[in-house]
Amino acid sequence: MPSPSGGWGCGGTWARGVDGARLFSIHHQAVRPNLSTISPPKEPPMIEVRHLCKSFARKPAVQDISFSIPAGEIVGYLGPNGAGKSTTIKVLTGLLVPDSGEVRVGGLVPWKQRRQHVARLGAVFGQRTTLWWDLPVRESLELLRHVYRVPAARFAENLAGFTELLELGPFLNTPARALSLGQRMRADLAAALLHDPELLFLDEPTVGLDVVAKERIREFVKAVNAERGVTVLLTTHDLGDVERLARRVMMIDTGRLLFDGPLAELQARYGGERELWVEFEKAPAQPALPGLTLLGQDGPRVRYGFSGAAAAPIAQVTALAPVRDLAVKEPEVEATIRRIYEGNLLGSRSVREG
Repeated sequence: MPSPSGGWGCGGTWARGVDGARLFSIHHQAVRPNLSTISPPKEPPMIEVRHLCKSFARKPAVQDISFSIPAGEIVGYLGPNGAGKSTTIKVLTGLLVPDSGEVRVGGLVPWKQRRQHVARLGAVFGQRTTLWWDLPVRESLELLRHVYRVPAARFAENLAGFTELLELGPFLNTPARALSLGQRMRADLAAALLHDPELLFLDEPTVGLDVVAKERIREFVKAVNAERGVTVLLTTHDLGDVERLARRVMMIDTGRLLFDGPLAELQARYGGERELWVEFEKAPAQPALPGLTLLGQDGPRVRYGFSGAAAAPIAQVTALAPVRDLAVKEPEVEATIRRIYEGNLLGSRSVREG
């Protein structure tokens, strides 16, 4: 029978029925999924994962997770350390073979068609580099051109474009060991995309970078996604990356997918109150208003908390006293995620948006 999260569990085996249909056997009882409820996609997704399970020494790392990512989408994959993110990524890249479930990336099974698969992938891991340590960046990129068999003309075109977008010029002839962290990350991004991959895995791409370097990396990722249609799966603890890049997020904990939907929906459900910052012409004697939470006051500046649409709260404060300025502040994503995990707000449920 289906698991509480809507899947078919991690304890059974796949078999063939007499009519060739694939059946999932649990405790020797064959159960046929109801295919009438599944609508075929208009075009094949870039990533398709169904009932993925993987354990190490009988300890589950990923438990019956399913998701689909269309081509050209940027998705944030969030979770605390040990949640199952790395295991998922290793299966998707073909480094691990799952215990059960189905995975297709660009129509290929990663661990079975590995050579074809890796030729269509790019990957950047914040703690590792694909550059040769003692070689100038330009020579590392030339070597990667031969590894991926990129035509010389295409390599030159890509290198020129990435040099401009990532401002690689000042350190193209510098050995990787002499680069700053921000420079190395920019060079690694160029290396990951030289062969025109369809899918880019980003793991902590801005870790340890300053504000300017982070913004440069984010703008580049947005540009290659918009201009080249590269699908991006982003795993990070920096929620600023998620806010700037991803409209959709997936949250995993203890190996289970707890949320898969728009970032705005996550904020609306679990982000707490929105804030209305008001600067009155003069400090009101009684700033409290019904239905609004008075969060603080500093002279004529007053902060209110509220839920839902902002029109009614704005009407209330403007009716209270003359207003010089006001602004609506949304809950921060980082605070929302922390609130979800600390309060166990999702529990062990799977929350998926249609």
